[in-house]
Amino acid sequence: MSSPVVKWEYLTAPLLIHNTKAILDNFGQDGWELVTVTTGANAEQLVAFFKRPVQQ
Repeated sequence: MSSPVVKWEYLTAPLLIHNTKAILDNFGQDGWELVTVTTGANAEQLVAFFKRPVQQ
């Protein structure tokens, strides 16, 4: 018996360095799981990538 395939939705959001915990906590409360953080257009900008299962 195979398990059902999980379908994901993704979100990309800017991350403000001075307020990272509050931003990440807010996304987490909405069911988003942090996948990675990378630099944006310049080294001072951070971009967070999130995923969560699609609600059926």
